Amino acid sequence: QVQLVESGGGLVQAGGSLRLSCAASGGTFSMYGMGWFRQAPGKQRDFVAAISRSGSSTNYADSVKGRFTISRDNAKNTVYLQMSSLKPEDTAVYYCAAESTLFRGVPGTNAPGYDYWGQGTQVTVSS
Repeated sequence: QVQLVESGGGLVQAGGSLRLSCAASGGTFSMYGMGWFRQAPGKQRDFVAAISRSGSSTNYADSVKGRFTISRDNAKNTVYLQMSSLKPEDTAVYYCAAESTLFRGVPGTNAPGYDYWGQGTQVTVSS
């Protein structure tokens, strides 16, 4: 059983930056592919980014490509989401998720494919 705790959300002006962190405990972190998703009010939970178990491979939603960077530190059991050039449409609750897998590639973009979820952290971008 893996517990995930996100942090780093907040209020930022358009064009600004934030770094989200997701600390994992209760499992072998390097055995999990990791992803970030977000959910705006009244909308479905959307894929943002994913990273392979080793951190060598990543994938991004088109809407954040070139602005967001996902990374992980397996020694610290933590995955990060560096967000830059933020836009008001990035406003959402951001969730990290873990996929228990033997697959060494990048996890998928579908939320049901992930096994564990954090509680989320709010990101609000003002115009």
